Amino acid sequence: MIGLALRLAVAGGREALLRLVAIAAAVAVGTGLLLTTLAGVHAADAQLTRYASMYPQETADGSADPLLWSTRTDYFRGDQIIRVDVAATGPDAPTPIGVPRVPGPGEFYASPALRKLLATAPADQLADRYPGRDLGEVGPAALTSPDTLLVLVGGTPEQVGRLDQVRKITRLDGNVASLPGAAVDLILGVVAGGLLFPVLVFIGTATRLGAARREQRFAAMRLVGATPRQISAVAAVEAALAAAAGAAAGFALFFAFRGQLAGIPLTGMPFFPGDMALGVPEAALVALGVPAGAAAAAWLALRRVRISPLGVTRRVTPRPPRVYRLIPLALGLAGLGFALVYRPPTSDGQTALFLPALLLVMVGLITGGPWLTMVGARAMAARASRPAALIAARRLADNPAAGFRAVGGVMLALFVTTVAVGVMGTITYERGPAPRGSLEAGRLSMVLTDDAPAPGTLLADLAAVPGVRNPVLVRENPVRGDGRDSGVIACADIPPAYGRCAAGASVAEVPPDLIPWRESASADRIWPSSPVDPAALPRLPAGSVAVEAEDPAAVERARTILEAAFPGFFVAPNVPGDFEADFADTMRGWQRLADIVVVAGLVLAGCSLAVAVAAGLSERKRPFSLLRLSGAPVRLLRRVVALESVVPLLTVAVVAVGMGLVTAHLFLRAQMHYDLRMPGAGFAAVVALGVLGCLAVVAATLPLLERITGPETARSE
Repeated sequence: MIGLALRLAVAGGREALLRLVAIAAAVAVGTGLLLTTLAGVHAADAQLTRYASMYPQETADGSADPLLWSTRTDYFRGDQIIRVDVAATGPDAPTPIGVPRVPGPGEFYASPALRKLLATAPADQLADRYPGRDLGEVGPAALTSPDTLLVLVGGTPEQVGRLDQVRKITRLDGNVASLPGAAVDLILGVVAGGLLFPVLVFIGTATRLGAARREQRFAAMRLVGATPRQISAVAAVEAALAAAAGAAAGFALFFAFRGQLAGIPLTGMPFFPGDMALGVPEAALVALGVPAGAAAAAWLALRRVRISPLGVTRRVTPRPPRVYRLIPLALGLAGLGFALVYRPPTSDGQTALFLPALLLVMVGLITGGPWLTMVGARAMAARASRPAALIAARRLADNPAAGFRAVGGVMLALFVTTVAVGVMGTITYERGPAPRGSLEAGRLSMVLTDDAPAPGTLLADLAAVPGVRNPVLVRENPVRGDGRDSGVIACADIPPAYGRCAAGASVAEVPPDLIPWRESASADRIWPSSPVDPAALPRLPAGSVAVEAEDPAAVERARTILEAAFPGFFVAPNVPGDFEADFADTMRGWQRLADIVVVAGLVLAGCSLAVAVAAGLSERKRPFSLLRLSGAPVRLLRRVVALESVVPLLTVAVVAVGMGLVTAHLFLRAQMHYDLRMPGAGFAAVVALGVLGCLAVVAATLPLLERITGPETARSE
């Protein structure tokens, strides 16, 4: 029977071959995107794991010589540098990942990207921060990304032991600090779901191409004695053949472009090509699951033929969808609502609640889509005043599943778009960059530790740097009655651009960098006076240093001097905006990942829509031909086809956007206690362009109507 099925699949003439090629091409695109999604999730997980490995947990138990480890951050022209100071306390101390041995005092390893930067930047701006011998490169096993700036600096146990947050490590493999698992797993889960659902919808739609023609052919086979089981076998083999060829082509496309895909900074940083890998279970699941899914879709599509040989011609109106299809959607929203009352205390518990709830919402949109389409069609039929609207509404109301099938991918794409934009936009608003104040002037400040040495000639050294002006020293405030993080400074030392003291005051209470939190520098600001005796001011410990620099080179020279003066720094000298830039880069990375999901989802939705509309026209060419013979003009038929696509499209667009906003709000309230900030004009433009693009796809298929509904079609059918 399989041999007969293969012969029928390839010997059905030009139409059969074109159908097989179209199905294989659609499945190839879907499979390639499916593999990219799975590999991307694997790469992001590997990237996050290696990032966490820079912050290992303390494991010293007295059984071996520990490795002293301290991780801190630095900056160079807005780019973050991760600095790890290590010291071996004995011969049995573990070796850091990615290097052949523990660097000793006066030695360091650097990542390839940082070594390139050290070779090109002037030494007084960067290299002087890491005096000593360069031992070579840190290997990829310890790097988050090819662009990671990482330096592994050796020291004595006494030097490293004095650093903040030093850890004693006796083993490194698998010993990493925990990441915010709920957020990471949730993002990756939504990303995977946001791409997997449209891909599966697209593959399922593609396998239904030519379903009407195959129904008629298989019905004829039933009339000459074929059994339902034989028909099912032939249909499954035919669909699986095209899907298997498409899946093989999809694998070839993925491996051909894997290197280029790894270079796309989906999370803000490019991946290593090796991270874009597929596990054996995932590859086997795709290789076997796609053809099996195509065969199952063909088996379901031809269920009428299995009932009787006359099942094709004796068609009846399908049973209307019931409201119970909305149960998954209700359960998903209930899960998110439950998180408002009780949020699990652990990250694993939060993932177990949020991720299934979001996926249930997505499943509910698909299962409830036909019911929503039926409701919209009945509403249109009740108000229809023209033949085209009435015909389209009655057809949609009779078979809403077929009408929704064409726009199901659009619904998922718009839902994922709305959730991503709502969540990302709100987080950026709540935690985004503060006003940068004097950033344009190159404001640089450094908060010192309690045991910082006396500055000595530090201010003079800073003033001697070309482009640096107004270096000031802020002393620790001995009076902290209100608990504010502030310092004290002599009124005469306050640069005019940053305010002045009240009349008669000699000492002012100021923030460590002379700029209040989330505000800008102002010459009109009057600082509160401090009761500190001006004569006692020089004896107070140094709290922070602040300077102004005219250009980026002066900023980096001053930063290098400060780090050399205070080698035990934990908080690096920073320009207002350094920390915010890190957060903004992270958010841009996740936003870029969301953009990829949005674009890919809309493209897949458009492809699914085009395939579904074309397949629908092919299935109904005989009824449309008879309508033309009875006097219906082509423009009337075009309106019918357009309305059959537009009504479900607009219905699902409204529902998808509404459900996306509700889901985003529930997630933000439950996870972060934020209120949703409504997306702006950019989001509206994306939705409008997506809907207009889908309408353009529908319009592009309408010229087929006149060619396939001629009198010869009615005669040949």
